[in-house]
Amino acid sequence: MLKALDQIRIVEQGTFITGPCAGMMLADLGADVIKIESAGNGDPYRSFKTGFYSAHFQAYNRNKRAIGLDLKSEQDREVFYQLIAQADIYIQNFRPGAAGRIGADYETLSKINPRLIYCSISGFGPDGPYAQRPVYDSVAQAVSGFLSVSIDPEQPRFIGPALADAITGIYASLGISAALIERGRTGKGKRIDISMVEAMMHFAVEPFMGYFALGEEPSGVDRPRLAQAFIVRCKDDKLFAFHLSSLDKFWDALVEAIEGEALARDERFSQRLKRIDNYDALNAELNAIFATRTRAEWVERFSKFDVPFAPINSIPDVVNDPQAQHLEMFVPVAGRIEGAEQTVRPAYSFDGEHAKTVRAAPVVNQHGDEIRSALQGNPTAWPALETETAAVAG
Repeated sequence: MLKALDQIRIVEQGTFITGPCAGMMLADLGADVIKIESAGNGDPYRSFKTGFYSAHFQAYNRNKRAIGLDLKSEQDREVFYQLIAQADIYIQNFRPGAAGRIGADYETLSKINPRLIYCSISGFGPDGPYAQRPVYDSVAQAVSGFLSVSIDPEQPRFIGPALADAITGIYASLGISAALIERGRTGKGKRIDISMVEAMMHFAVEPFMGYFALGEEPSGVDRPRLAQAFIVRCKDDKLFAFHLSSLDKFWDALVEAIEGEALARDERFSQRLKRIDNYDALNAELNAIFATRTRAEWVERFSKFDVPFAPINSIPDVVNDPQAQHLEMFVPVAGRIEGAEQTVRPAYSFDGEHAKTVRAAPVVNQHGDEIRSALQGNPTAWPALETETAAVAG
């Protein structure tokens, strides 16, 4: 377990990805996160696929404790306020106005704890013409402009994991970390508002600057063309990627690696700007060449040349990748009751040390009894993390 945020106490009231991702990022760094869920079935992401412990839920809720509370109940609300009184951070991703209806708005919680850092995550922000619209990942990608510069306009389709959700959670954790540092100077808490559309617009700052500086409307095919990045299909139908950037030495090395002297003599590809202008033609020529060998053969050949390259690995490929194994990226899930036995560790190393294990995402209300019991014994103290030793040993 990493300890950079040891003794930082967080109450997270998040569902699906944005709020839970922010909490997980901080939990991965050692913060003690108590996840508050609705009594009963808890976070709806638990049942995203099957049962009440989906792999999707496990992904964003490790290293946390869980308690089920009904904030419409006076008794449960008192438990919530006791936790808030001792917390450093509160995270929620409700639609604007919802927190106030359950007594979890900033004005209420900051009176209970003036040092509290309150993070509110929304889709479009706390106010404005879109504020009350329902938002999910794909909507945020679309309205922010990010999707327009990440898809092929000729074959538009959503790709990959929930980027807007996770990126917003990461931005939220960054803002929270900055607020913690500021509180160390001022002793005062802070309200942080971050929306998915703001996070994704900032994430797409480069194409926005292209528009503002050059008056050009970026598209999804601009980046690979300008960066001279290619995806090619090999003889065995597997995919291979390489990135030439703006350095002629990479083009020269590519030509040598693929024995492509004819390409080098082709006037269409004789200079980088011409290769950009003739990107589609060059891509077709490269695919024809790569179709003559298997991907394994190309990987072995390219390893002898100074070209940025990689096979497009599947997830199982990455699990067995020698670099991923060298970095010890896959670690045991400790204290598990069900679910995966291993996961991807946090990306950080501190003084050369990285996490060797993570605590399993909690099942519904897993720590509810011990948290309630601890508060009954001392309502002004944050409940101790009594299960950590057993969880890590498990």
